Amino acid sequence: HVQLVESGGGSVEAGGSLRLSCAASGSTYSSLCMGWLRQAPGKEREGVALLGADGTTTKYADSVKGRFTISKDNAKNILYLQMDSLKPEDSAMYYCASDSACLPAAIATIDSVCDYNYSGQGTQVTVS
Repeated sequence: HVQLVESGGGSVEAGGSLRLSCAASGSTYSSLCMGWLRQAPGKEREGVALLGADGTTTKYADSVKGRFTISKDNAKNILYLQMDSLKPEDSAMYYCASDSACLPAAIATIDSVCDYNYSGQGTQVTVS
């Protein structure tokens, strides 16, 4: 099993930036595949970004391409989501998710992140 703890959320003005962090502890095998998803009130969960098991391949939702960047510090087992040029529609609870197995990022859908076995408690992002 793996424990995921998100941090870095907050309230920012449109155009601002935030960097979310997700500290993973426990089985590194269970955090082989990692990504971020979000859920706004009254809306379904949606995948935001994923990092392939190869540690380099990334995929983003169309709505965040060019503005968000996913990365990982393998030594510390921390996943990041750098969010720039934030928009009010980015407001949501953001969750880190992981799994021990996943399709290669090149063919996985971004929403596959929503089906990962493990997720954290979330961190709130509010853009006004």
